[in-house]
Amino acid sequence: MLKRSGIRLYALAGACAALLAAPATARAQFRPQPVANAATGETYHVEGAVGFWRPSANILISSESLGIPGSEIDFKQDLGLQDHAFPELHLVLRPGRHHKFRFQYIPIKFESSATLDRRIVFNGQAYNVGLPVNSTLLWKAYRFGYEYDFLVKDRGFGGFIVDLKYTDITATLASPIDTEFTHAQAPVPAIGGIARVYVVPNVSITGELSGIKIPKSDSYAGHYADLDIYATVNFNPNVGAQMGFRSFDVGYLVKSDAGTLTLRGLYFGVVARY
Repeated sequence: MLKRSGIRLYALAGACAALLAAPATARAQFRPQPVANAATGETYHVEGAVGFWRPSANILISSESLGIPGSEIDFKQDLGLQDHAFPELHLVLRPGRHHKFRFQYIPIKFESSATLDRRIVFNGQAYNVGLPVNSTLLWKAYRFGYEYDFLVKDRGFGGFIVDLKYTDITATLASPIDTEFTHAQAPVPAIGGIARVYVVPNVSITGELSGIKIPKSDSYAGHYADLDIYATVNFNPNVGAQMGFRSFDVGYLVKSDAGTLTLRGLYFGVVARY
């Protein structure tokens, strides 16, 4: 009797265990599984890109010295500036799905020679008609930024950008009678937004705009607008090619020195991810 009771007890316990396990097993079998469907090129932690940008330049600069107002000098019309391409470097660190730390560097350099067809004054020095002048414009454009993507989907994202744009500009005029230069550098904070859409799983279109406007106050003013629209073709998750249009629009007024620098044009590049 004791043996039969023990057997019945074990059988009853086993049946109860089976009944309890059955719903859990069924739930596990029919629970929806997450689908990993991220677009090609969006699964990375480090992204680097190099390219060449060939913008059309419109550069106006004036520089005062010793109380002598400077002329507004057009680097194309007055100094013979010619458009050409520049290299560029981009780096993105992505520690999380919504967070990116960004760095950009574009070394811009123009060198030109011309014979003046009008009298100009630069940095307190007069340059008369018929004088040969060699000019150099160096513009080191750095960009340090943080991007937060508040909307992240399998086929795109949208976010906002907080930037620190560090601009370092040196303009030099050299002639047989004198060499003069002016130098302006400053960190410029900026805010903006970015959006990306994948038209197919491996081709995306991205647009971003950031900038700031500093109202004139006590002879100081400035603005900075940075527009970038580009398409990326990802050959695989690690390598792709880019083509886009970029526009820099920078203006500054520091006491009696002023400048307006606008560069707009197409660029081409390659991108690698890890």
